[in-house]
Amino acid sequence: MKGKYIFKDQDITTDVLFKIEQIVSILAEKEHISFDYAYEKFVSSNTYSILKRTDNLYWAESAEFIADEYYREKLSAKQQ
Repeated sequence: MKGKYIFKDQDITTDVLFKIEQIVSILAEKEHISFDYAYEKFVSSNTYSILKRTDNLYWAESAEFIADEYYREKLSAKQQ
């Protein structure tokens, strides 16, 4: 990660990083894979790219919702 995550002049870096940790933990548990492997998969996704853009408030959604969006992304990619 480079820099900080800022929203309306507030540093939300800790919030975003904690959200990423929660999401990756969900993915690791659901897929029965290591946290590190789940992290690698997540950071290569479009869902992660969207999460990093703080202006869209995606980071404020629940970790479960974002994990579901990640799975929707993967399902959509398989269908194409």
